[in-house]
Amino acid sequence: QVQLIESGGGLVQAGGSLRLSCTASGRTFSSYTMGWFRQAPGKEREFVVWSGISTYYADSVKGRFTISRDTAKNTVSLQMNSLKPEDTAVYYCAASSRKIVAATTSVDYWGQGTQVTVSS
Repeated sequence: QVQLIESGGGLVQAGGSLRLSCTASGRTFSSYTMGWFRQAPGKEREFVVWSGISTYYADSVKGRFTISRDTAKNTVSLQMNSLKPEDTAVYYCAASSRKIVAATTSVDYWGQGTQVTVSS
């Protein structure tokens, strides 16, 4: 029902910025809440941010990352500023029929993932 295509990953130096984009398609796109998770090698996929009734950020990214959603363009973006080496991970755009999501089990659709690498 929903397809998510991500772009914008890359290699940046610590303190730099990067913007990830996620383009969605599907008849019921507007009825889904959206967010981002990330996963580093050998680690569990972790919550980054979710935008539904309200927007919630993981403490590790609060104040540095900003999510935005343009329903008309079917696009969700993640602006990442003041990047740190610990932000290095594969970032996944996600969608859910739930009002809010904090765990991977609540996600209905995943993007393909985009690599973000932050050098020290």
